[in-house]
Amino acid sequence: MAPKDLAELEHRVADARGFLHIDDKAAELADLEAEMADAAFWDDAAHAQEVSKRAAAIKDTIQAFAAAEAKLGDAACAIELADEDEAFAAEAQAAADELARMLDALEVESWFSGRFDGGDAILSVNPGSGGLEAQDWTEMLYRMYARYAEHRGWKVTVLDMVPGEGIGLDKATIQIEGKNAYGMLRSESGVHRLVRISPTDAKKRRHTTFAGVEVMPVIADDVEVDLNPADVRVDVYRSSGPGGQCVNTTDSAVRLTHEPTGIVVTCQNEKSQLQNKEAAFRVLRAKLYELEEQKRKAELDELRGERMENSFGSQIRNYVLYPYQLVKDARTDIETGNVDAVLDGELDDFVIGYHKWVNSQ
Repeated sequence: MAPKDLAELEHRVADARGFLHIDDKAAELADLEAEMADAAFWDDAAHAQEVSKRAAAIKDTIQAFAAAEAKLGDAACAIELADEDEAFAAEAQAAADELARMLDALEVESWFSGRFDGGDAILSVNPGSGGLEAQDWTEMLYRMYARYAEHRGWKVTVLDMVPGEGIGLDKATIQIEGKNAYGMLRSESGVHRLVRISPTDAKKRRHTTFAGVEVMPVIADDVEVDLNPADVRVDVYRSSGPGGQCVNTTDSAVRLTHEPTGIVVTCQNEKSQLQNKEAAFRVLRAKLYELEEQKRKAELDELRGERMENSFGSQIRNYVLYPYQLVKDARTDIETGNVDAVLDGELDDFVIGYHKWVNSQ
């Protein structure tokens, strides 16, 4: 490893301190920890949880940067020792390689600076046209995202899952909790297209089917959303899908209809009607917030003279299983022939690749 390589890494570490706003984060963490030390901190449990989660996220970032600084010191020390003993050259190179990987990860983290990017996500998958084939594709996508969350160490909670007629799913809504979950998964909103030999076609013909993925942030209670409970019709009914004890034997499922917008939200996978109602309102708040954001964006686009295609109506990724095997993102042109790995949740190349592409525009 040459001294110029060390100088480049030193420059990258200095840059990381800037784009991660380490000094500002350290000051914010001190304020949060002072708040958490107050005797009345847990009087408002919901607020306390949000503050605790924010403090933990900031602490993770500061610790990751501190680890990068320490690794830079290891590399510098090994280079100095390598001048006297060549045996340390390999150690210096290994430290430099590890530092480069750490800095790459910190750079990725810096992309998720939006208001809700660092928080949790609500992801829904709905079948497009295609009947049974579309329902099967919906279940495949649900499994893909659940596996992706598992790979990243995120927690998945099923909010609503409606079985299809004989095969697959007619709907799946999950909450994904983890660092930068919403920021990363924003890349997945849109239409996903599948091409394969249909397992439901007796003549083994090739079919093309679609499913829509919607990703929304979990909106904290202290975020203002235009939601008047009087505008929401609440219906209860018997759960139709698998769930916890007693879910299928009581009228525990909840359907919310927001009458001003016509938005309908259902939740049936919690054990009680109260839990399903709370989860459904969480999804409804997210949908209403996203609706307002889309309206504001449309107004700005009109002022700028821009006409933007609705992301949900645009095809973002193709999954071809026949006559060849290929997954290709229509936006970034990132592709792979390892379809099985992608459907098993290995999505980082596409997710991180999308954000890298967006940040390079």
